Amino acid sequence: MPRLDRAHLTALLAAALALVVVHALGRFAFTPLLPLLLDDGLFDLAQGAQLATWNYLGYLLGALLALFMANPRGLRQGLPAALLVNAGLTLAQVFTHDVDLLAVLRLANGVSNGVVFVLAPALVLEWLALRQATALSGLVYLGLGGGMLLCGLLVAITPWQGPMRWLPIALCALPLALLCAPMLRRLARDLPDKPPATARGALFGSHNLALLMAYLGAGLGYILPLTFLPAMAREQLPAGHPLLVGNWWWTALACLLSATLWNRAGAWLGDRRALLANYLLQLLGVTMPILLPGPFGVMTCALLVGGTFLGTVLLTQRLARALNPDQGLRLAALLISLYSGSQLLGPWLVQHWTAAGHSLTSSFLIGTAALLWAVLWAWQVSEPRSHAEMEPPHVSHRPARH
Repeated sequence: MPRLDRAHLTALLAAALALVVVHALGRFAFTPLLPLLLDDGLFDLAQGAQLATWNYLGYLLGALLALFMANPRGLRQGLPAALLVNAGLTLAQVFTHDVDLLAVLRLANGVSNGVVFVLAPALVLEWLALRQATALSGLVYLGLGGGMLLCGLLVAITPWQGPMRWLPIALCALPLALLCAPMLRRLARDLPDKPPATARGALFGSHNLALLMAYLGAGLGYILPLTFLPAMAREQLPAGHPLLVGNWWWTALACLLSATLWNRAGAWLGDRRALLANYLLQLLGVTMPILLPGPFGVMTCALLVGGTFLGTVLLTQRLARALNPDQGLRLAALLISLYSGSQLLGPWLVQHWTAAGHSLTSSFLIGTAALLWAVLWAWQVSEPRSHAEMEPPHVSHRPARH
């Protein structure tokens, strides 16, 4: 592992805080809020699934938009702007009682989230690659784990009901966005104005087909518990059980620890072997509430899914860049587009599954099938080059323009 100096830490912190704003507070806060908003009567379960679908559709559109923003101007101007817009949209939800208007806000929230979630980690990955420190890139996702714990706390302490439950989340997101937007802009100024002459070629090909297909399955597999685990716990646990609220805390804690764990596992086992182990554990986690419904199944799902899905992202991003070393930013956008596209199916399938009279618990069979697909494809992923080979050996660093 490269040495973590002050410059590396600042770069990682900038992207980590951005993920707290857009992905933990802006997106995943909806998961612990969902059973509470259902109890408040703001909407029903079918409408909640629709809201999640709109958000995931926006996320897909944002990831696709990031393909066109993966350039110096997009990183310096569009990325900070998307971050600030996302925080503003989170605040707007405080004043929204109408479900249709909330759907529009969740859609727009997803678009801005998709842009930031693609470009912020990809920016830091490229910045680290110029300094031969790519192996540190997974630490960016510590922000998401910490942010999930933070949003769980903010949901638990709010004294309000209905849309006002978003207020503590918004009041936390806004100052964080204002803090890290200029940090990201300064990082973007450190990158070359033009990509290397070798940065061309097909993003799709036989060399990375298995990795991309596995990632498709992973997106659908993890999104069911990350959206519906607290709501599913209401089906399996008696009223007042500590895991009705605590399942999210365990998910968030496992997520917080997982970034460092999988970052080191990739360095120790190799990213390919670590990714295969990651998928197997995630498959077990999604299946447990079906095999052993009740506290043990809920708890195991929270720990295994919370402790693996970030590893999926960081290991896949590094593997993809190792297989396509000149396509860093475009590959990041493509991968998140695939991941978010398959995520979009999750709430839509659950909505129709439960409307047909099936339980929310049984809908996790969809995630089990998707992750089994991911395991089978991950087994066929090619062995990449080492991290040292991924990074340019001789780079002249331009001073940042402040």
